[in-house]
Amino acid sequence: MGRQTSATLRCCLLLLTLCSAQWASAAVPDSDPAQQWGENYFPNTVLINQDGQSVRFFDDLIKDKVVAINFIFTSCTDSCPLETARLRQVQKLLGERVGRDVFFYSISIDPETDTPETLKQYAGKFQVGPGWQFLTGRKDDISQLRQSLGLFIKGVDDGNTKDHNLSLIIGNQGTGRWMKASPFENPYVLADRLGKSLHNWKLASTQTNNQAQATTIRPPSAGEQIYRTRCSSCHTLGDTQHAGMRSIGPDLLGVNRQRDPAWLKRWLKEPDVMLAEKDPLAMTLYEQYNRLAMPNLRLGELEIAAVLGYLQEETDRLQPVQQASVQ
Repeated sequence: MGRQTSATLRCCLLLLTLCSAQWASAAVPDSDPAQQWGENYFPNTVLINQDGQSVRFFDDLIKDKVVAINFIFTSCTDSCPLETARLRQVQKLLGERVGRDVFFYSISIDPETDTPETLKQYAGKFQVGPGWQFLTGRKDDISQLRQSLGLFIKGVDDGNTKDHNLSLIIGNQGTGRWMKASPFENPYVLADRLGKSLHNWKLASTQTNNQAQATTIRPPSAGEQIYRTRCSSCHTLGDTQHAGMRSIGPDLLGVNRQRDPAWLKRWLKEPDVMLAEKDPLAMTLYEQYNRLAMPNLRLGELEIAAVLGYLQEETDRLQPVQQASVQ
């Protein structure tokens, strides 16, 4: 009986040892995230930047860097200008860190048209600063890049630049942390993710929370929501404090009082058509603001009425103490 018990104990110990070894093996990952999303995953595609310099995607652009990457084409008349304007705001918020420990890359999906010279002109219109490269290359290589980044939709992006995936991808290749984001996200949120979260920064709060002093959250109106997500990429609304961050287009405070209502409605509906027709006022604004065309926001009649209503409300609220500056 004693021998049987001893043998049973030895078998149990052997099984326990084997199970422990298997558990330990399973608990240790095959590789860390940075290796999983490293040179064996990303293609080291050769691209050419707006200065005509050849760079390799992995070795030169993303290796051990915190980056923001999107795909554009310079002849786009709607979403791409808004994406670029929004990222310009993020660049302004991050300041000198862009090009030092955060890097921006906009890659053309229309390389036949978007030569380095064309990309340089496009970047100049948006007054982008250092640390932001606009890139072109072979179309097949760029499609492969989009697939590796999860920004290529089969059946939608195939040969169709207009309906391309608008997502922005941000990440830290050194830690293997990547995430998709909307290019129309609040610029402060994007700047916080790029400047803090992806660097694993945790800053202690110096504020003491007091529920009694908490402000009431007011849901935005439909017009305000449109202004925040689309118009504010390029325009201010009497906000001189942030004029430098959004100085691509005119300030909109008082615009309802200074422009013909019918002209305003049509301008919001089809600015590209009005520019093609060489509408005198549209051409004046085009020349005044660095020949940067107003994008077509694809607004319907109700959306146009909503945003004009919001601009009027803000003008009525602020105009007594501040004069509009629309030129």
